[in-house]
Amino acid sequence: WRKVKTDWEAWCARSLADEDIVRLILDGTMVTARIDRKATAISVLAAIGVRRDGQKILLAIRNMGGESTAAWRAFLGDLDARGLKAPDFVIVDGAPGLEAALAELWPEAPVQRCTVHKHRNLLAHAPKSLHDELTEDYRDMVYAETKAEIEARRKAFLRKWRLKCPAVADSLEDAGDRLFTFTRLDPSQWKSARTTNAIERLHEEFRRRIKTQAVLPDAETAPMLFWALMASGQIVMRKVDGWETLS
Repeated sequence: WRKVKTDWEAWCARSLADEDIVRLILDGTMVTARIDRKATAISVLAAIGVRRDGQKILLAIRNMGGESTAAWRAFLGDLDARGLKAPDFVIVDGAPGLEAALAELWPEAPVQRCTVHKHRNLLAHAPKSLHDELTEDYRDMVYAETKAEIEARRKAFLRKWRLKCPAVADSLEDAGDRLFTFTRLDPSQWKSARTTNAIERLHEEFRRRIKTQAVLPDAETAPMLFWALMASGQIVMRKVDGWETLS
């Protein structure tokens, strides 16, 4: 355990100056840990980088006590202090604390709001009887084949849902153009650039391996265990779709 902890601390402090990262994926993921003898849900912040050759790598994963602006500011500030260059493209879950911290550190970086998170958000604003119809309209818009088609369907979506369920239209407008930043990229990259799914999949693999121990012994165990599963090769991340056009 001491050996793992020593390696973990060295990994957390390593320089990122030589990492040729062109895309950054940021999200918080929930795990359950024992705090003051009680099972408590905590949010672990994670950053996955995409190198110019398309390979995804885990850059950092830390328990920062939540997902506030201050927590994300400290998390991103650590990446910056260790030499990470401003990425060409950032994918986020839409959390206001994260977006505020990003605007402070890398105000020029193009930001993509995760389309999966926004879909869940839209469903929360609509009655259950409209969920199937809303999902179909949303997917027709987000997964259209060209930028022009996406924009046309976006306008149609807003016209329809402004009448049918104003809260849904307001929620989509709240995301603004950041929901469609992926359309600036080559279409071959759209699938991998629309969502924070890379971190979601990492979390699924993590949960699969700890399913016999639903509650971790303390808050600091979670990020270390995430890292250890990656470092030992039990969790492997593949290249992103469309990596051939990243350069």
